[in-house]
Amino acid sequence: MQSVIVQPGDPARNFSLKDANDRTFDLYEQEKKRVLLSFHPLAWTEYCALQMRSLEENADAFSRLTCVPVGISVDSRPCKLAWANAIGISRTPLLCDFWPHGAVAQKYGLFRDENGFSERANVIVDEEKKIVFVKVYPVHSVPDIREILDFLEKTA
Repeated sequence: MQSVIVQPGDPARNFSLKDANDRTFDLYEQEKKRVLLSFHPLAWTEYCALQMRSLEENADAFSRLTCVPVGISVDSRPCKLAWANAIGISRTPLLCDFWPHGAVAQKYGLFRDENGFSERANVIVDEEKKIVFVKVYPVHSVPDIREILDFLEKTA
């Protein structure tokens, strides 16, 4: 049963996930920073690689805008580490929503039960841990990073 997708104004639900480098990322520990939760279905796919590279290529802009971008998918840590190395991701945390399978995506209403992975979506959490932006994209597309950066600049 699909849960309801989070909406702007909702409180962000806290989570802790390991990243590809085995570091723990806790949403609520990102004090005085906004966080971009960039959900992508699976590692090793063309659209997901382009989506994560767009975060990496704009790392300086995110830093200037006091925003921490993270990629989230259901892949395991060893898989994410190999993928990060293969596509040149070193600054952007790639979080592993591996076990319980897709728990964070489910918490945010973004898990696709029929596929076993998340929607392709961007969720922005503000400094007060409120959701301020939610957009779900077609699975076979790359989210427009300019849309996210423009939103962050407008709301800075």
